[in-house]
Amino acid sequence: MRQLRFSLTPSNLILWLVIAFLIGPFLIIVAASFSAGDTLAFPPQGLSLKWIFKVFTVESFRQSFVTSMILAIGGTLVALLLGVPASYAMSRYRLPFSETVRTIVSAPVIVPGIIVGLALLRYFVVPIGMPITLALFLAHTALVLPYAVRVVSASLGNLRSDMEEAAVLLGCSRIGAFFRVVLPNIRGGILSAFILGFVTSFNQVPVSLFLSGPGVRTLPIDMLGYMEIVFDPSIAALSSLLAFLSMGIVLLAERFLGFSRYV
Repeated sequence: MRQLRFSLTPSNLILWLVIAFLIGPFLIIVAASFSAGDTLAFPPQGLSLKWIFKVFTVESFRQSFVTSMILAIGGTLVALLLGVPASYAMSRYRLPFSETVRTIVSAPVIVPGIIVGLALLRYFVVPIGMPITLALFLAHTALVLPYAVRVVSASLGNLRSDMEEAAVLLGCSRIGAFFRVVLPNIRGGILSAFILGFVTSFNQVPVSLFLSGPGVRTLPIDMLGYMEIVFDPSIAALSSLLAFLSMGIVLLAERFLGFSRYV
């Protein structure tokens, strides 16, 4: 049998240093979440699960988790309702302003989130009194929309247009061909766009930081506020749970949907 040999070349050394730089902080947080001490510290002061259990007993965490879930699911669904027709129109028809529309749709990705949050606060919330919850919802929808358009457009690009034309020639209406032929064939891309948008919205910080108010806080913002008054390992435990939740969603999407094919 051939033996696998590991040679420590300069390129391999650089690779492992980069991996350690990227994964090291996450491993430290995970280790700190199992600490038995009363303060956040590394290395952990013994091993215990008490801080992981405490996460589920904090009322503000439960409320902000529900808020984040509503924003992530609702914003992503609305972004898909807007993004699927837009992607279909730009993929199947030669529109006079398609490039302009594509640029506008992609703007939330190009513009930093902190600028988006400040703009909404300055020109919508303060002057016209827009409710904070509505502003948060619009901001999260706008941030997720580019991902929905990109992923769905990639799925439409892999779908042969003659399949839809064949359905039309056989007597199906254009709208019927869209719902009976196009949507079933791109459902994997739509589900992948939903998962990507959900994870992006749920973990959003810069926009939510400007658009949080009394009784309306997302989970990441609530965690920042919690750390200002309490410095125990419960934040590390919650961060680890959220990281594993995001990783689990992405791994399940890759396993059952072939997530990488649509991104």
